[in-house]
Amino acid sequence: MTRLQTWSALVLAAAVFPAAQASSHREAPFITRHPKVDATDFYMFRSYEPGRDKFVTLIANYQPLQDPYGGPNYFSMDPDALYEIHIDNNGDAKDDLTFQFRFQNMNKDAKFNVGGKQVSIPLVINGGPIDTVNPAGLNVRETYTLTVVRGDRRAGARTVVGTFDKPVDNIGNKSIPDYAGYAAKHVYSVNLPGCATPARMFVGQRKDPFVVNLGETFDLINIKAPAVEFAANAERAARDDLADANVTTIALEVAAACLTSGSDPVIGGWTTASLRQGRLLNPAPGNGAAPSKEGGAWTQVSRLGMPLVNEVVIGLKDKDRFNSSKPSGDSQFADYVTNPTLPALVEVLYGGAGAKAPTNFPRNDLVAAFLTGVKGLNQPATVTASEMLRLNTAIAPAAKGSQKRLGVIDGDTAGFPNGRRPGDDVVDIALRVVMGKLCTLNLGCKPTDAPAGALRFTDGAYLDDSGFAASFPYLNTPLTGSPQQ
Repeated sequence: MTRLQTWSALVLAAAVFPAAQASSHREAPFITRHPKVDATDFYMFRSYEPGRDKFVTLIANYQPLQDPYGGPNYFSMDPDALYEIHIDNNGDAKDDLTFQFRFQNMNKDAKFNVGGKQVSIPLVINGGPIDTVNPAGLNVRETYTLTVVRGDRRAGARTVVGTFDKPVDNIGNKSIPDYAGYAAKHVYSVNLPGCATPARMFVGQRKDPFVVNLGETFDLINIKAPAVEFAANAERAARDDLADANVTTIALEVAAACLTSGSDPVIGGWTTASLRQGRLLNPAPGNGAAPSKEGGAWTQVSRLGMPLVNEVVIGLKDKDRFNSSKPSGDSQFADYVTNPTLPALVEVLYGGAGAKAPTNFPRNDLVAAFLTGVKGLNQPATVTASEMLRLNTAIAPAAKGSQKRLGVIDGDTAGFPNGRRPGDDVVDIALRVVMGKLCTLNLGCKPTDAPAGALRFTDGAYLDDSGFAASFPYLNTPLTGSPQQ
C-alpha cells in the first residue's frame, strides 16, 4: 500500500469511527441542523427494578451534547416536532403501537417592578424556589401531551392520554437545591388504552448515559487503547468525553403484556422524530407573533433502533435517507449489512495486529444481529428483515450488579442485542460482532470465517451497570449548570 493509500484509508476510517463511538449523536448531515429532534440513543429492556420484572422500559434520548450551563434558554423540546416510540409486535416491520409526544411552552411573562414600571424578565426563572411541579418561581412552563396510536402511526386509532409537566433543566443548585427530588415529582402513573396495568412515565433532562472517547477518536483514532487488545485494562484506558454532558429523556415503563401480541413474546422497537414539511419564517416576531409558521404533512427526519447502525453500517450518501425511512423499506440498505465496510477499514488500520476482517459473504451473522433477530434468542415467529431493536420479553431480567456489560456475547441473554440496557457497552459489543464474534459462536457463520473473531476489540471507554440507578427511569440526575452551593 502506498503512503497516499494509507493516508486515504486513515481519513476514511476517521470519518466512520467517530460516529461509531458516538452512538447517534449528530450521525447524519441533515440532523446536525436540527439538534432538538436528534435521537441519540434508544433503550428497550425488561425492567430490573425489584418488583417490576413484568414491565418493559422504553427510553428514547434526544438533543445530544448538552452543556449543563447552557442557559438562559437551556434545552426545551421542539413544540413544532413530533416525537414517537414505535412497537412492532407481529414481525411485519410495521408499527402496531406508537407512543406520540408533543411539547408545548408557555411563557408566564414574569415581571419586575423597575422604577415604577413592570418589566418582563429575561430568564427562565424569576427568583422563586423551584421544588414542585409547575412552581410559581418558574417563568417558562414546558408541558407535553401523550397520545397512543394502535395500528399505523398516521391512520390508526388515536387516544390522547393526557398532558403532563416536564421539569426544567438542572439550572443550578441555588435555583433548584434538590434537583433529584424535584425531578422525581415528574414521574407519572398513566393509564394507557388497552392496558390493564398503569404505566410509568418520565420526560426530562438526564445525565447522558452513553460513554465514549470522542476527541481522540476524531483525531485519526488517536486513542490511548488500541482497537485490538487482549489486556482487560485496555477497556478502561480512554476518557469519557460525554462525562460532562446531559441529554433529554423520554421514558416509559409499560407492562410487557400490553406490548406483545398473541403468544409471541418478541417485540421490535424504534424511535423517530418528525417535522412539518413547510416552514415560513416571520421577519418580525414578537408581540404575540411566532418566529415561524409550520405546516404541511409530518416528515420523518430522525430514526433510531439498534445503536450504531446509521454510523457504522449505512454509507454517508444514504444517512439522511435512512433517517427518513421506515423498517418496512430496509431492503434498500441490505448491501450495507451483507457486505459491510467497517471490518475492511479495521483491517486496513490494524491488520498487522491480527485484525483480519471476516471472510463470509453475505454476512449472515450481521443479518441476524441487525435485521432479523437471533434465532432462539430474539427472533420473532414471523420474520421480516428490518432494522430495529428486538427484545424477547420472556427472558427474565438480570438484576443490577449481575448484568454483564457485553450482554449476549458474554452469556447474559437479558442484554444487548436482546434489547438494550443502559449498562450494555454497545460500542465494544458492536466492534466485536462486526469483526466476527458471532462466528465463534456458530451463529450465522463458522469460526474459520472470522480470523479475528476472538479478539477483544475495544474503544477504551468503559461502561457497565454500576453507573446507573436500580429503579425507573434508571438514568442519572443531570449535571448541574452551577455546582456552587
